[in-house]
Formats: sequence, C-alpha cells, structure tokens
Amino acid sequence: MPKTLKTFPGNKLRGQTHLPGDKSISHRAIILAALGNGQSQIENLLVAGVTQPMLQALDQLGLDTNLEGTTLVVNAAGVEGLRIPNTPIFCGNSATTMRLLAGALAAVGLPAILDGSDGLRRRPMARIVDPLWEMGVPIRARGEGGTAPLDLAPRVTDRSLRGIKHHPPVASAQVKTCLLLAGLAADDTVTIHEPAPSRDHTERLFASLGLNIERLENPDGTVTVSLHPADEWELPPLQLALPGDISSAAFLIVAALTTPGSAITLRDVGLNPTRTGLLDALQAMDANLEVQPRGERHGEPVGDITARYSKLQGTEIADPLVVRMIDEMPIFALAAAHAQGQTLVRDAEELRHKESDRITALCAELQTLGVNIAETPDGFTIQGGTSLTGGTVQSHGDHRLAMTLAIAGLNAQSPVTVHEADIITESFPNFAATLRSLGASLAGKE
Repeated sequence: MPKTLKTFPGNKLRGQTHLPGDKSISHRAIILAALGNGQSQIENLLVAGVTQPMLQALDQLGLDTNLEGTTLVVNAAGVEGLRIPNTPIFCGNSATTMRLLAGALAAVGLPAILDGSDGLRRRPMARIVDPLWEMGVPIRARGEGGTAPLDLAPRVTDRSLRGIKHHPPVASAQVKTCLLLAGLAADDTVTIHEPAPSRDHTERLFASLGLNIERLENPDGTVTVSLHPADEWELPPLQLALPGDISSAAFLIVAALTTPGSAITLRDVGLNPTRTGLLDALQAMDANLEVQPRGERHGEPVGDITARYSKLQGTEIADPLVVRMIDEMPIFALAAAHAQGQTLVRDAEELRHKESDRITALCAELQTLGVNIAETPDGFTIQGGTSLTGGTVQSHGDHRLAMTLAIAGLNAQSPVTVHEADIITESFPNFAATLRSLGASLAGKE
C-alpha cells in the first residue's frame, strides 16, 4: 500500500469480489487455537497489520505455527504447552490484541508484560484491569490513568480465579471477551451485564467448542452473558473457515451507493446481526441493498451483499444501533454527506477512544472536502446533499478514516489525496487492488 493514495472521480464500480477474513473472528480464533490441545487450522485468516502482533505473540509463547497465505495452522498442547515470554509482548496498535491476550494469560496464569504503540498506550485499559483484579488476577496498568503497559505477575496456577458479576458502563466486545477468556479458569460463573448488545463472536465460538455459555437479550435492551466454567478446562482444536469482514465490506458498499452507475456484489460476507448495524442504517436511508443469506458457518451467518447506486436520505443514529456499527461510523458519515437532508449521530462518544479521536479527526477531514459536518460531544451532525470538493487530507494514523477519505474521491468534484494511507494495511491490505478490480481509478506514491 503506497504512503500516499489518490482516488479519482468519474468511474462507476461494477463486478463482484471476496473480502479478507473477519478481523474480530481472526483475533479470537488465534487466541483459542493457542489455548487448545491439538492442531488447529484457520482458513481465510485476516493477515494484516492488526493481526501480526497476535501472531507474533504465539511465537513468544512457544507455539508451533505455520502460516501459508491466509491459512494458519497452530500446534498447541493446552495450558501446559505455553511458555513464559522472555520479552514484553508488543501489541502494536491493536487494543483487541492487548485486551484478549490479557484475558487469556490471566486464565493460564503466565506472567507477561503487554505493551504497544504510542497510540495504544493512550487507549483505556482500566476497563479490563479493574475487573480482572477483582477476579484475582495480579495485573496492573503502568501507564498514567490506567493505560498500557500492562504487567501480569505470576499467579499460583492451581488457584482458580474468582467468578464475577460485571456491569461495564459501555458495551464493549473486547472487555467482554477478555473477562470470558479469564473466566475459563474461574471457580464460579462469570457474568457480564452489557448496557447494549456488542458483537457476540466470542459467545458463538465458545458454544461451538462445547463451553457452557449463555446469552440473554433482556426486554430493556441490555444483554446478559454468563460463562459457567468447568472444574477442569481444556479446549479442543479449531477447524474454521472465516467469512469476509463486514467492516471491510462497508467501504465498498458505501462506494457503490454513492458513485453513480455502480452495482457490486460482495460474496461470502459475515452477517452476524451484532455487526450489521450499518446495513440497517443504510436501508433506513433508502439504500438499494440486497442481502442474500447463505446459511451458517461455525455458528456465524454468512451471505452475499449487492449494493447499487442510491439517492440516500438523512437519518438519525443512536444507541443501541451505534454499538452495532461503531467501527463503520467513518464510512457511514461519508454516506450521510451524500444523502439529502440532515443526519444526526449521538451516543457515539466511544469513537473518541479508537485509533484516533475519530469524531474530531473525521469532522476535520470531511470539512476539508467541503462536507457540512459539525462535531458534538458524543457524535456529529451532517447537512448532506452538497458535492464534495476533493482535496488533500490526512489519515491521522487511522486505517478506517484513511479508507473513508479514499472512497470520498470516487464521487467528488476533483481527486482526493490521502497522506499516510499505508495505515490501511492494518485491516485491509488489498484495499486499493480490490477497488481497481471493481473499476475505480487510483494512483499511489511511495
């Protein structure tokens, strides 16, 4: 991926394509393969910047792995097969890697230091450190304000962790997964009461492995997830073929919806209902979308999505829909910029704690392109329907913002040039090639 990416207007998008494996499931599959006993094989794994730290962590933990293309084979021997890492585990920019590894290492009882980039060191970690400490995990956050590095001290491995009832103030699949992984070694039930539904890939994978896990959607919109751990836990190996990432699909979907004459089909995409909030939001905006379910794979629904150019209408987005489309909010904002009328997003303060402050960065860069967008404490307001001007913008080191800005150039008055676009390889390494295969005009510069 070039450091500078320039996209040009005027070309319609046509054709069909497949997408890289789902990022969220990739992370979870790698962790569970490492904890399993036997040979696991994961196909269509997302091999990108965001998963590299997790793969490197397997080497530091002494696991035998083989990666060919996007197929990962892990030979593991359960808890006893893991070794203490000799050096700190570097998690890069990936908060998912840090939070999930913290939970897994807590269950195993291995001491380790988890560190990351300057950006990751700004991400909030007290949200996992505090409940893990309550469970009996000897963990502390060395950074100011409860941030990384995280230090896990040795734990007596024959002493179980304590069960917990946790009420996170914000629905977070990463926090939930961290506690569920730690809960594998608990002496009692681990229950998380979420204020809204977060993605449930962990629950589905746990169930597919035969673990006793329950998920209850309550009448008031909250969700209760409970893991009832076994007296002795041992995970079987995984045999998975991952669906395409709906978060990556989002950029191509909005590209087609906002570029005149476009019609594309994305094959074999994950359709987990906790992840399809963007599709619901776009359909409420009169988007011409066709979703064709193709059954389930390992408990995850998959299917094909066809998107055609549409005359979109403004809408309002708030919880609980925000949680189901939090990663897609930047590209949703671009769709709203092309829609007629006003779009309001609220209850999205969590965007300020991503790879960048996505509210401030998104508003600043879209304003550069002529979008009438105003920042609010927990979201933004867009007055849509005016043409984008084109211009030069910055990624702010945020892969989702970089892709959003690149897509903006496909239907603007002049090209859009995105600096530091190489960050896109964090989650969608073949982004530019995929756009070109569908007919987009792009140019890159190192």
